[in-house]
Amino acid sequence: MSKVFAQNQKAIFNYDLLEKYEAGLVLIGQEVKSIRLGRANLQGSYIIPKKQELWLTSCYIPPYQPKNAPDYWPQRDRKLLLTKKELSYLLGKTTQKGLTLLPLKIYTNDGKLKLEFSLAKIIKKGDKREKIKKREIEKEMKQAVG
Repeated sequence: MSKVFAQNQKAIFNYDLLEKYEAGLVLIGQEVKSIRLGRANLQGSYIIPKKQELWLTSCYIPPYQPKNAPDYWPQRDRKLLLTKKELSYLLGKTTQKGLTLLPLKIYTNDGKLKLEFSLAKIIKKGDKREKIKKREIEKEMKQAVG
């Protein structure tokens, strides 16, 4: 059974999610403990390519014990662990205009922390309004029927 420790709700609303992927994270011990306590924050974070690798950027993970970690930086870049095939595919996709990689959630899979991320396209403001109107119409119809 997997447990979700952090989610990025804004990403689901602001982006059209095309494909989802799972990756491991290179973390230090205190980051793992902090994430398992539910302290991680994915809002505002994104994934960037650097030197033929993918890195999670701007993900805030506070120190497990702040007094014992004076030189710890909570928003450091963290490397993603992927297969070569997935990595080369995603690096190619990130060069296309309008596509980006967004972290969605951090969870456990067989006791290991994993990051679920998605290849996404930004939703324009007009499309968002249409989505909201559609949702409200469906809600009104359900209330009228039930």
